[in-house]
Amino acid sequence: MRILVSACLLGYNCKYNGENNYNSNIVELLKEHEVVPVCPEMLGGLSCPRIPCEKVGDKIMDKEGNDCTKQFIKGAEIALNIAKEKQVDFAILQRRSPSCGYSLIYDGTFNGNLIVGSGIFAQKLQSLDIPIMEAESEKFF
Repeated sequence: MRILVSACLLGYNCKYNGENNYNSNIVELLKEHEVVPVCPEMLGGLSCPRIPCEKVGDKIMDKEGNDCTKQFIKGAEIALNIAKEKQVDFAILQRRSPSCGYSLIYDGTFNGNLIVGSGIFAQKLQSLDIPIMEAESEKFF
């Protein structure tokens, strides 16, 4: 299987705070599969570290009020092209992210509140019917 994975879950330091979301369970599960790591935010030209961003309506805003929507869209499109080129079977994404969140994302208040929704990259994957699982899922294959 060819599996696209949020790069932060594999230990890449690409989170907004310069760190990662390394998940040893996912790394272990993926040992016998072809892994395609992506970070849409970095692909879109955002720095690492960077000011945290959340989805506010149809826009992605950073905590200081700057509109980062263009970078998020650009990164999501680049990552989607990688997914298509590599013909991935499914994706494992980081929950809550304005890019990769699939079932829950932050509500745009920067207070840690969650709402039902998907990030920009997750929405693009859904539009191609590429199955998505989140890092916290109990079952992957």
